[in-house]
Parts: sequence; structure tokens; C-alpha cells
Amino acid sequence: MIPTFPFRFMINRRHGTPGVVVLPDGGFRRAKAEIASWPGYAVTPLVDLPDAAAAARVASVQYKDEGGRFGLGSFKALGGAYAVMRLLQAVLAKRGVANAATAADLMEGAFMDATKVFTVCCATDGNHGRSVAWGAKLFGAACVIFVHEHVSQGRRDAIAKYGAEIRVVPGNYDDAVREAQKQADANGWFVVSDTSYPGYTEVPRDVMQGYRVMADEAAEQIGTAPTHVFIQGGVGGVAAAVAAQMRARFGAAVRVIIAEPEKAACLLASVEAGAPTTIEGDLDTLMAGLACGEPSLLAWQELERSAFAVIAVPDDSAVACMKALAARKPPIVAGESAVAGLAALLLAAGEPFARAALGLDENSRVLLFGTEGATDPEVYARLVGHPPEGASLN
Repeated sequence: MIPTFPFRFMINRRHGTPGVVVLPDGGFRRAKAEIASWPGYAVTPLVDLPDAAAAARVASVQYKDEGGRFGLGSFKALGGAYAVMRLLQAVLAKRGVANAATAADLMEGAFMDATKVFTVCCATDGNHGRSVAWGAKLFGAACVIFVHEHVSQGRRDAIAKYGAEIRVVPGNYDDAVREAQKQADANGWFVVSDTSYPGYTEVPRDVMQGYRVMADEAAEQIGTAPTHVFIQGGVGGVAAAVAAQMRARFGAAVRVIIAEPEKAACLLASVEAGAPTTIEGDLDTLMAGLACGEPSLLAWQELERSAFAVIAVPDDSAVACMKALAARKPPIVAGESAVAGLAALLLAAGEPFARAALGLDENSRVLLFGTEGATDPEVYARLVGHPPEGASLN
């Protein structure tokens, strides 16, 4: 299905050890009930990929396509906007404005005089910032989004259309995270980050509980439990959310394998070191949503025991997977950060040692998460060779 490319992988020697409960099930149930009530909520499709199953020599491969999520183009819509809502509810209660403001109250502007003076902010590679900006507009707050200098103009514009102010930070994603926190401290803003660090965990926990909705939908759709789940890395938030939900639904037998770019493989480095490890440098992978050099503290606390392995794949393998999905009938429009899991599966399944180490065989049932569509149509067209299905670049 794709050519052979070199890759790196690491089995997690701490897999299965006891650990803290990072994402309590009660918090997930609240997130699911809330998000499912929002206008525009719809379960995203789970697509069979028989060609991928044949190429990987496994029983089945199924792909959860998040390209249509709330019209924002990625699973991130589930996390950032939900965390904005939760934060505004908490601040309104703390300040004595409303003890139990609902999402409907906020959407209808019942407390607009209070919320319009609140500013939420975050750093982003594109998709999380779009979700936070959408949530701020939906629930009535001001918004400032920090992007690093390598975020494409198309992704900046997609965020700005929700009324957010865009600020460009020299350096990489982690530099933007630090600048967002610095400016929030200086201006009295509220950070809504998808990564966590010492002293900042509650908002990212809400973000991750939102992400679990995607994994729960997939669990309902897939029927029989998967044997393997391949999920993108980044700071680890979505991987941790998927791992927690797979365990909640199917027990500990499902093997969760993290896929990340070889140029931003902070989770592989962390598994190798046995502790959260930061990757320095430009992180110049084309998988823009995964260009993260520092793991999330909360995500690591989950993944250090629940991730079975981590695989780092080259950019060329992601482009090959994008093209393969675009060429199928009907096509799947997958952004460059959506296909790391597919690339990791195909590369590992074709290498005898990795295949055996991961326990992949003809009976394996593999679940993939296509975490984004063409979130920048111009970048997609340049990589795939034509615009995304049904889109125009004019």
C-alpha cells in the first residue's frame, strides 16, 4: 500500500504497571453528555480499510475519520471548546455571577456582560487553537491564540475566522506554550491548553475527557474489541485519552501503540528514558499537529503504563498514506497529522522483528484514528497533488 521506509520503535517496558487514575470515568461521562447535546454533534464514521488490512496481513483495519467533526476538521473540536465552557462555568461561579451556568445559557448570551471581559488563550499548531477559538465564540469570551512561526497561513486564517487574535511566536510549539502562559499571567487571561505541566492540570484534564468521546464512539461502532490501536502522539493527550477509554470499554488487553514523527518523537524518547523527555530543535516535521517536543505531564502519567509501544515514522511515509487514502474509492481526505498511525501500522507490520514484538498477525483487529481532515487545503493539495475532495483552492 505504501513503500518501505525506515522507522524507529520502542516497546514500553513499564506497560501494565499500576498507576494513578488520570482521567476519572465520572469526568468522561459529564463530557460525553455535554458534548453530545451541542448543536451539530454527530458521530463520525468508522471506515473499513481492506487494502490496508491486506497490506499489513491482519484480519481488519478500521479508521475513525474525524475530518467532519463539528465542521472544524479534527477531533480537537471535542476538547478545547469543552474546556472553554468548563472554565467559564467555573469562573462565573467563583465570581458569584452564576452558580450553575449551562452551556445553553452561555450560547444564548445570558451572561455575556460577564464573559465578554474574559480572555482565553492557548498555543497551537493549528487544530487545538481552532477549537479554543470556536469555543470562545460559542460561549461568549474573547480569545488570543499563539502560533509559532512555522504554522501555515491557512491554519492561522482558519483560527482567525472565529474572531481570535493571532500572535506569532519565534521558535516552535513549546516556545508558543511558554509565551501563552507568560502573557496570560501578565494580563489576567485564562490558558486553555491541551498540554499539562506542574501546577497546570485541571483544564488539560477537561480537554482530554472531551477527546475520550471520539474513542467511546469508536468502541460503540467497532463491535468486537480491537487487538491493537494505533494513535498519534504529539504531547500525548489524545493517545492518553484513547488508552483510558479502550481500557474502560475493553479491559487491559488492547495494545495501544503511539505513532509520532521521527523529527518530533518526544514520547519515544520518554519511553526510552523512563521519564518525560524534551526534544529540542525546530521539530520541522510536516505533520504539523504532532510537532511537539515536550510531553504533557498528565498524558505521560497515563501512557507510561498503558502504551504498549511507540513508533516514530518519517514524513515521507505520511505523504504516501495521504495519497493512498485519497486514491481509494470512495476517497478519504486525511491531513498530514491524521495518518501517522496508519504509517506506523504498515511499516511495523512489514518488518519481521517489529511485527512479532507488537504481536501483529493474521488475526489482529486494528483500530486507527484519522484525527484530522485537510485542515489546510493548500498544504494538502501540495502534498497529495490535488485539492481535497469537494474543495476548491480559489
